[in-house]
Amino acid sequence: MSIYFVLALNLLSGASIQAGRVVLTLYALELGAQPLTIGMLAATFSAFPVLLAVKVGKLSDRFGDRWLLIFGAAAGSIGLLTPAFFHGLPFIFIAGVMNGLCAVFFFLLTQNLVGILSDPQHRARNFSNFSLTNAIFDFVGPLFAGFSIDHSGHAATCLYLAVLALVPLVMLVIWGGMLPGGTPHVTRARGGILSLMSERGVRRTLVTSSLQNTGDSLYQFYMPVYAHAVGLSASAIGVILAMYPAAAFAMRLVLMRLLAKLKEERLLSFAFFVGAASLFTIPFFKRGAILALISFMFGLGMGCCGPIVTMLMFGNAPRGRSGEALGLKMTVNHFTKVVIPMVFGSIASAYGLSPVFWINAIMLGTGGYLSYPKKEK
Repeated sequence: MSIYFVLALNLLSGASIQAGRVVLTLYALELGAQPLTIGMLAATFSAFPVLLAVKVGKLSDRFGDRWLLIFGAAAGSIGLLTPAFFHGLPFIFIAGVMNGLCAVFFFLLTQNLVGILSDPQHRARNFSNFSLTNAIFDFVGPLFAGFSIDHSGHAATCLYLAVLALVPLVMLVIWGGMLPGGTPHVTRARGGILSLMSERGVRRTLVTSSLQNTGDSLYQFYMPVYAHAVGLSASAIGVILAMYPAAAFAMRLVLMRLLAKLKEERLLSFAFFVGAASLFTIPFFKRGAILALISFMFGLGMGCCGPIVTMLMFGNAPRGRSGEALGLKMTVNHFTKVVIPMVFGSIASAYGLSPVFWINAIMLGTGGYLSYPKKEK
């Protein structure tokens, strides 16, 4: 039962977090925020993951996850209540920071719990199911956010999501005792992060994961900005964004079959190239239906990357340090999410949105080249 409890926690918290990011982005645009400001808002979502992910992973390894997750759920709910009752960009930024604090606990600890609760022969299947819940909340979150904004407004939507964020907290208070505890007496290798980085598999996975997350984050934040700029409604933007996780869900349904036929590196390379091609075409179209199709293609290309790199990182982590290793991956990923949106926000402010998508496409294409398996000499 524990694995299904973790999947339910991930689904509910993820829906609140992802929908919250869409609402906060569109709320900021409604208040007159410029592309550079949106880039700064995107960076706030990653501030706490950069600062705390490794530390949270260590705490998880040593003391377990129940109370850490309860704290994360409370932070997420409080953050969304702020713009629900207070009007202005500063409160949007406060909510963005709290959203990131909630994410560092739930996105890190639930994936680590999936690995811990899985025996080796079922680990790949359970991570695949975990990735399916990610695709579901990635689909439901933007869709709910868009339609809720159109019908109830931005502030009311923040209130709805704050209530949703409390559901995992209640579940953890009642049933969280079934989760495993930590291993405080496990002997740990000296050197901290440096000892993890000495593992070749860890280093390779970090590079791959950071490129994939860079592509995802820039898409998530600048697709709604572009769609808003071409005059599409919040509902249409929600549908466009929801096409990506819908495609990712479809891809993850067949992920195990693909992994059985293709090597991980080859599949990752294919995903990067399809994602790059999709991003490159975005600035040439303004119709919602076409942008939704492009979003679906992007999801088909990129949807398999997340579970693969998570499996690789968990598998390459030293014994008793999986939370720390996954925390390191989250730190690196979110560091790029702090820096890159601000850099691309400056580019968008100076040259428009098209270069944002084109440069991102080049980065993903580079990831495809680096991921492609090289022939042995």
